[in-house]
Amino acid sequence: MDDSNGRDDESHTTVRNVVLVVFDTARARSVGPETTPTLCELAAAGTAFDNAFATAPWTLPSHASLFTGTYPSEHGAHGGHTYLDDDLRTLPEAFADAGYETVGVSNNTWITAEFGFDRGFDELRKGWQYVQSDADMGAVVRGEDLREKLAATRRRIFDGNPLVNAANILYSEVLQPTGDDGADRSTDWIADWLVDRDDDRPFFLFCNFIEPHVEYDPPREYAETFLPDDAGYGEATSIRQDPRAFDCEEYDLTDREFDLLRGLYRAELAYVDDQLGELRTALEDADEWEDTLLVVCGDHGEHIGERGFFGHQYNLYDTLVHVPLVCHGGPFTDGDRRRDLVQLLDLPDTLLETVGVDDPALREQSAGRPFYPAATSDSREAVFAEYVAPQPSIDRLENRFGDLPEHVYEYDRRLRAVRTRASKYVRGDDGYERLHDLETDPGERTDLSATETDRVRQLRSRLEGRFDPLEEADTDGSVEMREGTKERLADLGYL
Repeated sequence: MDDSNGRDDESHTTVRNVVLVVFDTARARSVGPETTPTLCELAAAGTAFDNAFATAPWTLPSHASLFTGTYPSEHGAHGGHTYLDDDLRTLPEAFADAGYETVGVSNNTWITAEFGFDRGFDELRKGWQYVQSDADMGAVVRGEDLREKLAATRRRIFDGNPLVNAANILYSEVLQPTGDDGADRSTDWIADWLVDRDDDRPFFLFCNFIEPHVEYDPPREYAETFLPDDAGYGEATSIRQDPRAFDCEEYDLTDREFDLLRGLYRAELAYVDDQLGELRTALEDADEWEDTLLVVCGDHGEHIGERGFFGHQYNLYDTLVHVPLVCHGGPFTDGDRRRDLVQLLDLPDTLLETVGVDDPALREQSAGRPFYPAATSDSREAVFAEYVAPQPSIDRLENRFGDLPEHVYEYDRRLRAVRTRASKYVRGDDGYERLHDLETDPGERTDLSATETDRVRQLRSRLEGRFDPLEEADTDGSVEMREGTKERLADLGYL
């Protein structure tokens, strides 16, 4: 199996604190000096990983891998079971038990206590709440359309204090400042927290910035920098942004409209990059910068018209799983650009070992390989990704749109991918398969599976060496849902 762990016994503790920042929906192909100069500055002084890959193409399973060091079929959090099971050790738990103060700020409603992501955090703030409350109105925010939002509001409004719930719904749906989906409030809160904390413990800080996610609505001054000269802010922001309706052919988008959407997306990246700069300033002002390992990554990518897709569901192209990754601090301070294959599920082992924390439970469950400079593990020969179940489900799409285009039913399948430097092979549980030669076809447009049968056989063997054969895998990820989880999923419209 390709995922054996290699570790040495030396201590690499040259930093006290760890800050993990996720640029939600950031794809590797769209970061660079124009869109993310702060990230590039950190890379120039730290280490950039040119070939970093997510284990899944959307938030919930990708973050679960990031927190546990396991693949989606192992941690079981995916479209068929939207909860991170309690028997898995998480990265915040490892830091907490090692004596760290653990704080999280999530601006994505999937990354909350409701879905099992609070374990190990002293505090996990919900960036979309105007008033922090245990009652979660995230189901309203996640609603695919107005009908779902209204239904979720009716179900949840009296869960706790209805006035607080109403205030949080009103803020997130109506009053939240144009161009900001929580990043500015998050960096302000973190800056205040850093100044006010009187805790001598080191800290682990996690922050998810969601702005690059649909809908793209950057501040006007950012948008105007990245839109074509002949396009106005009003024209761009008036384009309908509803990926599932687009998938189901309820409406279409022209090449120009996708071009404008890509401009808005790039503007969102620039905006969160500036927020990253504010976060760095906050660490400097609190005299914590030199003692901090800062890691910035995307959790998955995005299709904005590529191959006829919009959003980040239903496939495992590099557009969705190739993500930016930069580490700065401790041993990551030499301006290195690494081109070896790494995965986001390698981060738990890497972060813990960089600061000298040994957590046997997490180490035992993890499929990750630490990639800090002194690690003794071999470089990966391949990386893997999974799409366990459609999100939203085909049933939910039918409930919203009625009869679906035939091609949408083809997406009701489980996918797995193996990627080496030279090749990419994707296989579905319905017999679907694709093979790409990445050296001659980096855009993954030409399927060679019918002619390159030897390479297909080799990569399929490698894929099944990592996972059970698809034909034998349970569609629910072999996770037995608890009754409370079933009720939660029913409330959200998933069952």
